[in-house]
Amino acid sequence: MDINPPKCNDTDYINFLIAASNVFSCTEAARCYPNVANAPSHDAFTRCLQRQPSDTEALWEEVKSHVKLKEGFLIVDDSTLDKPYAEEMAFVRRMWSGKHHRTVKGIGLVSLVWTDGTTVIPIDFRIYNIDEDDKTKNDHFRDMLDKAEERGFNPEFVLFDTWYASVKNLKAIRKKEWHFLTRLKNNRLVNPDNKGNLPLEIVDIPPKGLVVHLKAYGFVKVFRIVSKDGDTQHWVTDVQDMNESKREDLAKKSWKIEEYHRGIKQFCGVEKCQARKEESQRTHIMFSLRAFLRLELQRIKSGVSWFECAMKIRRVAVTAYLNNPIYTLN
Repeated sequence: MDINPPKCNDTDYINFLIAASNVFSCTEAARCYPNVANAPSHDAFTRCLQRQPSDTEALWEEVKSHVKLKEGFLIVDDSTLDKPYAEEMAFVRRMWSGKHHRTVKGIGLVSLVWTDGTTVIPIDFRIYNIDEDDKTKNDHFRDMLDKAEERGFNPEFVLFDTWYASVKNLKAIRKKEWHFLTRLKNNRLVNPDNKGNLPLEIVDIPPKGLVVHLKAYGFVKVFRIVSKDGDTQHWVTDVQDMNESKREDLAKKSWKIEEYHRGIKQFCGVEKCQARKEESQRTHIMFSLRAFLRLELQRIKSGVSWFECAMKIRRVAVTAYLNNPIYTLN
């Protein structure tokens, strides 16, 4: 029995995400498609979203040639994809948003990226869906690091924020014989002088840092950073001879994931999917990350910003459409 081949594929949808600017629906993807015979309808794009595997292997297959397994840094963080008007949409729940500084409706995206300090490459992600899979964000944290180890990663450091600095997570990293740098809440208990546990906020920590015993974990080095407005942060690492210069350098690298979150939201439409089904939302997110990869590689190659890359690609798309309705953005 003959089966008609799909009228569009992942590349078609990813190209659409890169070239689009405001509307990221399947209807818009079909409307923007070159005016050729037998062009895909919005139903074809919808089916494209629904037939993709639920795992993240397609993302890994595309990015693995752009990372160095034994070098660089792994960064984990989560971000809320705003869905203020969503009704009965998969994965949407009320959750805290660092952007809005309040609880909003959205999708929780937990991401793992690799960086060498310059390039930022998404290598894995999870969607926070605890009602269905019974997994917390910390469970996803450990799952993604396990998968990274399985894929052969041996990073210089794992970098992450306070939310993921549980003893269980720190021990999971130690078991892999990897190093970490993270932040701790001010009330975390440490033993600085073998006389008993104290909250970090009342421990006398010199500018060069202090080796202490973190309750239930072991010896670590902590640094206290006080900003000009009086905000206090406590950074911690398992590398006991780390100096402040190295800590500052790693802290700057950890911010790469914040830049990444901004990139996938502003230029890849990761928040804009209007589909209600789980498989469509998940695939749209993965395609958005693969779209980001193209922008990031072009940024590194050309030395221009994501915005300039996106604008150039859109101009190429319009010109190609006008001159030759059959084209591909690679």
